[in-house]
Amino acid sequence: MKKEEKVVIIDRLAEQLKGTPHFYLTDISTLNAEKTTELRRKCFEKQIKLVVVKNTLLKKALEKISFAEADIFGVLTGSTSVMFADEASVPAKLIKEFRATGDKPVLKAAYVQESLYVGDQLLDELVNIKSRTELIADVVALLQSPATNVISALQSGGHTLSGLVKTLESRAA
Repeated sequence: MKKEEKVVIIDRLAEQLKGTPHFYLTDISTLNAEKTTELRRKCFEKQIKLVVVKNTLLKKALEKISFAEADIFGVLTGSTSVMFADEASVPAKLIKEFRATGDKPVLKAAYVQESLYVGDQLLDELVNIKSRTELIADVVALLQSPATNVISALQSGGHTLSGLVKTLESRAA
């Protein structure tokens, strides 16, 4: 590969890293052609971009964008694939789903919600991360809960009050 081609690849990777809020580094090296095609198809369906890269080019792309997490450079060994996603937990869920039938892909590291997760043992933690929309829905539900309780208490109290007024009215007559 010529130096000019490498520079183009590094620039593309750097753009992708800057433009995508979450990325996962995985190892899919021992997957056969059929499994790799299936993984790529599932990535496409879930709007995940899967790219196999050379570690040196990925390292240079990370350095180019001044990536602050130095721990990530330790996992850049062997075969590396990058999963770019807009939703934080979607790649983790895909990896877990795909591993139901085998031992790959293996999670090397993930950069999710401005935090670095290193190691395959953190996959379950990444699966449980809520998306921004889910967090907003939780906050709205929490805010609505007290108001709903007050309204239901007033409504049930209204029936009691009307019954009391009718009883007092019938006694007075």
